[in-house]
Amino acid sequence: MARPPSLPGRVYRALAFGWLATKAAVLLLNAAAFPRLRQTPPAAARPRVSLLVPARNEAHTLPHTLPGLLAQGADEVLVLDDCSDDGTAGVAASVGARVVPGAPRPDGWYGKPWACQQLLHAASGDVLVFVDADVTWQPGALDAVLNELEHSGADLLSVQPRQAPRTPGERLLTPLVDSAVLSYFPYPLIRLPQPAASMANGQVMALRRAALEGMGGFVAVRREVLDDTAFARHVKARGGRLAVALGGALISVRMYRSYPQSVLGFAKNALPLHVGSRPLLVLSAAAHLAVYTLPWLARVPGWRALRVAGMLERVAVNVISGRTRRADLLEGLLGPLTPLLALPVYVLALRRTVVWKGRRYRQA
Repeated sequence: MARPPSLPGRVYRALAFGWLATKAAVLLLNAAAFPRLRQTPPAAARPRVSLLVPARNEAHTLPHTLPGLLAQGADEVLVLDDCSDDGTAGVAASVGARVVPGAPRPDGWYGKPWACQQLLHAASGDVLVFVDADVTWQPGALDAVLNELEHSGADLLSVQPRQAPRTPGERLLTPLVDSAVLSYFPYPLIRLPQPAASMANGQVMALRRAALEGMGGFVAVRREVLDDTAFARHVKARGGRLAVALGGALISVRMYRSYPQSVLGFAKNALPLHVGSRPLLVLSAAAHLAVYTLPWLARVPGWRALRVAGMLERVAVNVISGRTRRADLLEGLLGPLTPLLALPVYVLALRRTVVWKGRRYRQA
């Protein structure tokens, strides 16, 4: 006859199942409430639209993503060459985009906010859509974005592109960006006026020019590594409204091409995502190991159910985001390994500086 768990065992079981149950409830809520981009007929009349791409060393990516942007029928597609050294400008021009040479960063500005600020001044559209260079647009995506911007009444609409990993290394960590969005942030909270209840994805952000200029452009987030979330809070603080939509079949992204790239990419954002608290960052790493990995190493209280729940959670996230191919669903098997694979992310994130695209940024 099995012995009843000790007090520490009962506390562990309660905390583990409480955490997983909370995340499951958020997932169910977001499955019903999270907006999704849908194919819509082109509007009879639409505002002048600028598609704006900040690009630093993206010569390998732009030939695959720019054609989809150019086919959207926007009034202009601008690529800001952010001091690249790989021929990004030439590649963008050869595909058909207008290239804006980037100016050197002024003191006090980080890379992407400065690139976006320059694009704001170079663009002529009434609606400005900022798009990362690794995001792929399918036919009709721009009409869907404009429809959602109008329907939501938002001052800032961002899109959560569908993840499109192709290699095993990409699948280890990169798709977890969907888990961070769908299992931790109940979407209805975005309607609250408090800036803390904010979310945005800088990979695709649509704004009306008048609203963006009224907020001073990107000056408020000029020294932010996690500039999209900080910008969303800035919009709310000024009384603006936010909206986010899943990209579905219309907008996808291939963020990082390998496991090492995923580690570096997540490391630069990890500390800001944990509100700048290193103790919270360490606690997060320990909690994920305790809930998702430990039940596979020891027969802790509730170990059987914890094993199943940990794997099913990632499958559920993928289904909600629209990733239902066999390889996508098999990512659930990575559940026990994910906290171990993420340990280098936490180690790098604890440092005083993070490095991205050859630039070093100081963390608080």
